[in-house]
Amino acid sequence: MKKETGTYEMQKVANSITEGSEGFFRAQYGTIFKLSLIFAIAIMLLYYTRSTPNLPNQPHSLISNGAMALLTGFSFLFGAFCSGFSGYAGMWVSVRANIRVASAARKCYNRAIKIAFRGGYFAAVINIALALFGVSFLFLVFLSYLSIANPGKEIPLEQIPLLMIGYGFGASFVGMFAQLGGGIYTKAADVGADLIGKVEAGIPEDDHRNPAVIADLVGDNVGDCAGQAADLFESITAEILSAMILGATLAHEAKFTQHEKVTFMLFPLTVHCLDIFASTIGMLFVRTRKGLPEYNPVYGNLEDPLEIMKKGYRISMIIGVIGLGVICKFYLDASESGHSGTWIKYAMCGAIGIIVSYLVVLITQYYTDYNYSPVKTIVFGSKTGSATNIIAGISVGLESTGLSVITISTSIIIAYYLGESVGIKNADGENIGGLFGTAIATMGMFTTGVYVLSMSGFGPIADNAGGIVEMSQQPQKVREITDKLDAVGNVTKANAKGYSVGSASLACFLLFSAFIDEVNFISPIKIKVVDITTPEVFIGGLLGSTCVFVFSSWAISAVGNAAQDVIREVRRQFRENPEILEGTQDPNYKQCVEIVARAGLREMIKPGLLSILAPIVVGCAFKVIGIYQEKELLGAKVISAFLMFATSTGILMAIFFNNAGGAWDNAKKFIETGAIGGKGSESHKAAVVGDTVGDPCKDTAGPSIHILIKLLSTITLVLAPIFI
Repeated sequence: MKKETGTYEMQKVANSITEGSEGFFRAQYGTIFKLSLIFAIAIMLLYYTRSTPNLPNQPHSLISNGAMALLTGFSFLFGAFCSGFSGYAGMWVSVRANIRVASAARKCYNRAIKIAFRGGYFAAVINIALALFGVSFLFLVFLSYLSIANPGKEIPLEQIPLLMIGYGFGASFVGMFAQLGGGIYTKAADVGADLIGKVEAGIPEDDHRNPAVIADLVGDNVGDCAGQAADLFESITAEILSAMILGATLAHEAKFTQHEKVTFMLFPLTVHCLDIFASTIGMLFVRTRKGLPEYNPVYGNLEDPLEIMKKGYRISMIIGVIGLGVICKFYLDASESGHSGTWIKYAMCGAIGIIVSYLVVLITQYYTDYNYSPVKTIVFGSKTGSATNIIAGISVGLESTGLSVITISTSIIIAYYLGESVGIKNADGENIGGLFGTAIATMGMFTTGVYVLSMSGFGPIADNAGGIVEMSQQPQKVREITDKLDAVGNVTKANAKGYSVGSASLACFLLFSAFIDEVNFISPIKIKVVDITTPEVFIGGLLGSTCVFVFSSWAISAVGNAAQDVIREVRRQFRENPEILEGTQDPNYKQCVEIVARAGLREMIKPGLLSILAPIVVGCAFKVIGIYQEKELLGAKVISAFLMFATSTGILMAIFFNNAGGAWDNAKKFIETGAIGGKGSESHKAAVVGDTVGDPCKDTAGPSIHILIKLLSTITLVLAPIFI
């Protein structure tokens, strides 16, 4: 905050961005929290009226339905609040860091990079700290209530995480609407600004004559910052809760000592403390030579910002591997129960997660960075028009799913087998350590979560800085600096999305297992196998996949509808006020801001409600069918297939959308460096069209699917009683 804020013209642009971002945030979250209250009441009514088995020494037997309803409703609202606050933190930092990066780009390349990265880092630390605080606080609330309400009775600590799943549902609920609303806003403005500005009017990106440019820059903050922060917050929350449930269940079934039960259960919280430490050390290494080449003849070439950030990332990974081994030694050593050496293999599972996170980042970079062949195929496709550009982009996106899925699948199976090889067995002599091995691999991915989220925040901050520089008409040399940061920012945003997909895949696998455990706890009849050759179960799976496709369609069409309104408004202003293009009259920026704000709030409702209501309707419908057909637990089995198919389809769709959109964007950026005709050429116009096709894919539908698959898992876990 002590850094320079630039010239008066730069401050004027930045203030408009801040005003638009905070205004939309207030309106959006006002709507979201009204919806949250409605669902909180519905959840409380469900828990108040449900029946649970009277099992001795279990949490449900120690807490009344009324108290459980109130505590679950509170957990949901608390999760919603924390998710909203994490999104606000991301947006608040971004709108203050952008002008400082723009100002620094005039004098020092090193300072510009450090401010952009540390802005993202600050928001990331708040994000992780909120997740840790929320889970820890709720654990203490439930523990205190159970202790006060049941004096003299033994409190089953290992069962408390099952009672806290409402917190994860609240985080996912807000994350979904935040990502949808912000994504629709940012991409509607971006598509409208690019098509009219670059293709029709032939003016540069972020030119002050474009009426949609402020709306575009506002969108970077409410979509890429606030939305992405809420996305990763609910990912981390879901991962912590599912890992706590699995660790506690493992320790309970294996008859571990009370000390071991507590350490296995609280292990995920400690890992995220390591995350903050490792990422902070890595952040300190994000630096390069001070100054600029124009002021120092011996400065040399500007260092690639991505290589600068990857240097810090590798250091964070090394610290993460060492730290995870130490934590495993102190938290996962079950030698008191006769299982010596368990921590070594579980540490190996964590190392697998760290390696996978790095591989996912490399794979994403390969398919979205213009220094590699996939993006260059799109660039060359642009030489023959928009159609061949789009065909090449679709091809790249589809191909990118292969390596990503193979990497994620390999990590799951290796971690599972390593976990099983520990030799922890239940009372029936069955190996039960495999699932917890995958949970630790997931946590391994998050040992550098703060750092990856910092790189994600770097992108929109750099993008906004470029917009401020262009709109305030700074020298071309300054714009070249911010363009270099912005091009790398597209890659770091894509990397964060790939990372988010990978972590979501593993988290959903854990949440699905937790759902089966919850059903088996509530129901006297147990689910051993979900048989997809059963017609009803297969139909449930098919509906799960369909849900992902319909959701994606509605999210993308929402951007298209809003973008049309923006395009019509920009054309109207150019037509009625020719002085705008001449530069003698300022456009009406606020009109475009209001258009996309209304569209974002209106269009986010339909796909958001689909994600919440679809599993409820499917599960309840097949529960009724099961009653009439005398098929026990049919509703629960069908919703299990719904989750499995939706998760598998969602992973593939999200990878495709994220990487195709990122590749289209950087193909345009590469041409803007002067390749095959440069800015204003026919190839450039074709690449702009491809970029606008990719915009709703990578910044609206793709990130929203990350949340969709976790929201489906958390909502079914919270509402498990209604499917039985």
